[in-house]
Formats: sequence, structure tokens, C-alpha cells
Amino acid sequence: MSTPQTKIVPPLINLIRYNGLPILQQLHVEEQLLRTSSDNWCIVNDGTEDPTIVMGISGVPSDLLEIESVLRDGIPVIRRFSGGGTVIVDSGTVFVTLICNKEAVPDLQPYPRPIMSWSGHLYDRVFRGIGDFHLRENDYVFGNCKFGGNAQSITKTRWVHHTSFLWDYDVRNMAYLKHPKRVPEYRVARDHLEFICRMKDYMPRSMFIDRTIEALETDFSLRCIEPNGMASFLDEKFRHSTRLLTRQELEAANYASLDEISMLS
Repeated sequence: MSTPQTKIVPPLINLIRYNGLPILQQLHVEEQLLRTSSDNWCIVNDGTEDPTIVMGISGVPSDLLEIESVLRDGIPVIRRFSGGGTVIVDSGTVFVTLICNKEAVPDLQPYPRPIMSWSGHLYDRVFRGIGDFHLRENDYVFGNCKFGGNAQSITKTRWVHHTSFLWDYDVRNMAYLKHPKRVPEYRVARDHLEFICRMKDYMPRSMFIDRTIEALETDFSLRCIEPNGMASFLDEKFRHSTRLLTRQELEAANYASLDEISMLS
């Protein structure tokens, strides 16, 4: 007589979908859920209204930004709670964030490379049959061109992996970013516009979001949470480390950079 097999129940993940939530608010939600919630979360945000620069926690504005142009045009600059590089985001960016307990994905070691590798397999399912998708170093690419940038933060019991996907972008916005000192090997010496590509040339926006949610159901059981139902999960008194840099901070960084250049010349 055969022994009945125990059915493995996938872990529950809360899915919340926003449409155009300002990126600062999104990052505040993510940071609080990482620090205070014990649930798994997937956050999908379809665009953010105003062009905004987002730097990693250790980002140095003078190394990463054309500060005079940023100040002249009033582009907001955010320092987020996670590591990773610098991006400029707007209505053409689609954001997908995964916030999970360490035991949520069986056999996944809670370190940056294993989490990145697991995410590559997740998006393999999303982009199956579409373009030449690969995880290259820490980026999602079609062929040799980047369309998805990742950042992570890992705590004692939880991790966050968030991605900004370039469904579309405004060429003019790329001029606010300097060529970073540290770049992935596959970038070689390419500038921003040679290095990146638009997802819209490969698939419709709604298809990408739908396929991402479908791919998640391989590893999780989904529970949808409406945006107006998030109040019960958030505390208004929570102190976020993610914040806007002030104009004074950017001006000080610019002056320091100019002084350094004059000393070297």
C-alpha cells in the first residue's frame, strides 16, 4: 500500500499593485514592510509621475550626477535604503519589488548572489520566447543591452530585491547621470544610450506585468491587497532612512567637487 504524499503548500505572498505611486512613497512603503512586517510582499508600481534620480545608500552625488544640470532643472534626488547603483525613473519605468522572509523560497541562501540568481530564473519565465533575455552580472538584459537594474537589502531575517524596468525612457534624462566609475564588465566603454534598451520594443507593458504575476505563482500563493487597504500594515510614525537630498546638500557636493577639480588642475 503506497503512502500518500504530503502536498507542499507554497508560501503566501501579498501582491499590491500601484499605478503611478511617487517613487519616494513606494520606497517608504518598501522600507517599512522590510523592517516591520513578517509577511512576504510583491509590489508592482506602474510608473512614477515626475522624473526622479534614485541613488543607493552609499551613493556619492558628485561621482554619479551632473549636479549643476540637476539643480538647474530641479530634478529630485533620493537616497534609498538599499545598495546598488543610480537610476533616473519616470512614467516610463515599471517597478517590481520582492520582500521576503529568509525561509520563503526553499533552499535559497539569503545572500546577494543567490537571490540575484533566483530572480534571474523568475524572469526567465516572464521573458520566455521574448528577446534574448539574460541575467548579466547584476542586470537584466536583452542581448547586450540593459533594461532592468536591481538593488537589494538583506536583514537578519528578511530580504528585499527591487528592480526598475525601462519600459521606455526619455533620452534627455540620461544626461543627468555621469558615467559611473564602476561599471559591469559587459558594458565595456559604452555610454548610457548604447548600454540600455527599451522594453516596449519587445513586449506590451500590460503583458509584462501580467506575466510577472503569473511567474510568481510558481513559487508563491498570491493574495491581492488593494492600495487603500495598506493603512493597517503601515505605521505613520515609522522613521525612514530613505529620503530626498536637500538642495543645500547637492550644492555643497557640487562645490566640493569643483574645489577638488581646481586643486588637481
